[in-house]
Amino acid sequence: MRDLDVLGVRVTMPGYGPLLLLQEVDGTRCLPIWIGANEASAIANALDGIVPPRPLTHDLFASTLAELGHTAVRGRVMSVTDGVFIGELEVEGHVIAARPSDLAALAVRAGIPLSCPDELLDQVGIEIDEPDDEVERFREFLDNVSPDDFDEQ
Repeated sequence: MRDLDVLGVRVTMPGYGPLLLLQEVDGTRCLPIWIGANEASAIANALDGIVPPRPLTHDLFASTLAELGHTAVRGRVMSVTDGVFIGELEVEGHVIAARPSDLAALAVRAGIPLSCPDELLDQVGIEIDEPDDEVERFREFLDNVSPDDFDEQ
């Protein structure tokens, strides 16, 4: 298994939706996973340190795990079939089916570790290079663009 970090969420061309990027720790490969807008917002807000006025579902679940004293918690992205990624949350030895976006949201809120099989990175991982200035400017653009920016006037 390869440990993963939540690199971030990127907004892509209209019609494609947000993209979750999970990067292998101490490596150059990344898992790109299409996710829903609500999940993207939950992950991005947590990464930016934005605390909602009331707990969201991911906040509630992270608080519940902590309140119940669960410390052996781990998220795994296990496979992809027809573009759909399959994940699982392990809590004290119990394995629960989970979407990778929910695992990422929990990881940024509760610090749970994420991982995936080496074979999955070999199959669908993409190499990322150290960003140069142009790539970094493009990433900043992607971070700040919204679908409304592309409306015809």
